[in-house]
Amino acid sequence: MYELLDGFNYYMDAGGYVMPPLILLAVLMWYGIGYRWSVIKRGSKRSVRNLIERYQASKWEQRSGIIPEAVEQGMALKRRNVPYLRRHLDDLFSDYTLAMGQHVVLIRTCVLIAPLLGLLGTVSGMIETFDSLVDMAMFTQDGGIAGGISQALITTQFGLAIAIPGLLVARYLERRQTRIEMDLNQIKDILCSMPIAEQKR
Repeated sequence: MYELLDGFNYYMDAGGYVMPPLILLAVLMWYGIGYRWSVIKRGSKRSVRNLIERYQASKWEQRSGIIPEAVEQGMALKRRNVPYLRRHLDDLFSDYTLAMGQHVVLIRTCVLIAPLLGLLGTVSGMIETFDSLVDMAMFTQDGGIAGGISQALITTQFGLAIAIPGLLVARYLERRQTRIEMDLNQIKDILCSMPIAEQKR
């Protein structure tokens, strides 16, 4: 535990003034990713058509997740024979779309800013290095060339370490969201084209 704290303190000291904003960015980004991960859950591996057929055949199993909930709510509307079903389904499913879209901008912003902050640290470290060359304080441990290059490399490394995993996970969540949105549209299409006689459960 102490070794981890020592390593963390070393990174904070060696990275300079850029490290606190980078850590704040990392916390914000992973908060947003964690929220989206908990919300964007399909809930079933079955196809939309299969779920609707199981609902009609009274083989419905209560499941948590966006698609099973949407099928259940959509079928309840269909059974009530509401007019302008598509409009009601659009209103009903818009909550899912809004929830899935939360924190997208936050994650993208953090992924974009983290490497730029790392680059800022790199530039700052290189300036310190060149200043040391002018002063001829070339190989001191606390500053000079060693300190400037250390700051340059650490901030760049940390910025990329935040951005790359965040980018990969964000892309994966976007693909999951796209699939769920396509499934929600399919539910609307199937329910709106379903004859009234088929709605009985």
